[in-house]
Amino acid sequence: MTKEISIIQTWLKQGHKAALAVVAKTWGSAPRRAGSVMVVRGDGVFEGSVSGGCVEGSVITQAVDLINGSNQINTARAFKSLAFAVASEQAWEVGLACGGEIEIFLYCLSPDDMPAIEDLQANLASRKAVNLALPMQDGPIRINHGNPKAGKVAPQTTDHHFIVPFVPPVRLDIVGAVHIAQHLAVMAAECDFTARIIDPRGAFSESRTFGSATLYADWPDEYFRANAPDATTAVVTLTHDPKLDDAALRETLSSPAFYIGCLGSRKTHAARVERLKQYSISQQNIDRIHAPVGLNIGSATPAEIAASILAEIIQAARVIA
Repeated sequence: MTKEISIIQTWLKQGHKAALAVVAKTWGSAPRRAGSVMVVRGDGVFEGSVSGGCVEGSVITQAVDLINGSNQINTARAFKSLAFAVASEQAWEVGLACGGEIEIFLYCLSPDDMPAIEDLQANLASRKAVNLALPMQDGPIRINHGNPKAGKVAPQTTDHHFIVPFVPPVRLDIVGAVHIAQHLAVMAAECDFTARIIDPRGAFSESRTFGSATLYADWPDEYFRANAPDATTAVVTLTHDPKLDDAALRETLSSPAFYIGCLGSRKTHAARVERLKQYSISQQNIDRIHAPVGLNIGSATPAEIAASILAEIIQAARVIA
């Protein structure tokens, strides 16, 4: 979602009008959840998606019509609600054959909306969650601050506004520049996570590549004291070295991080638990650790283990309260 907001910001700076399409509600089987966004420029250029590709064509066409209509009446605000259902003739025409229903709200934005969009982008860049309040009729866009919740972007409708939560991308802090981390960092980037590798051992980080992930040659305790996890942060320790893994856990187990996972067998984890107790870490916080890390899918190779870890993190992000 941050990419779409960055793109529409660029278009508005260039003087274009554009439309913001938001999935307002879903019923039954729907390929994109409520809160998913797509942005459309007046010439039909678009970014993002509101379905699995089955209704995008129709949404783009109607977005362009909405933009052109607002140009003709010289108003900054135009709004339209679209509904697609498998039972309707229009839905079959655009290909929504998944058995569900979706409602999409279209909003026309103009350069006059730049302050609100810039405010939204600045908050996301600072890892602050905000709500974009879109007027149901004419009126200004507003930005309201919210509490960051990884994976939670369900919009709400009030009497006068449609409220769309925007949360920063998941920050994935990986302790250990090991082989699994090479795959995990790249896979995480494909899911729009912000991956960071923390390892003070130059021999590990200098001989490997980690895609777009940022490398930190810090001891984990020092790194986490300077970069405290928030509620959209996931932490994974992969080194098998207590000097590194335990140092990370001592700083993060009492943090708001929504996920903390540690590589190692059940026997290894039992020994880890005993060490953590010696640091007066509560059993409640120790129980937060996902160990052995990752979903139990029978993974064996480093890439498969990375896939199981990423799947468990996504699962935790989607069900977080």
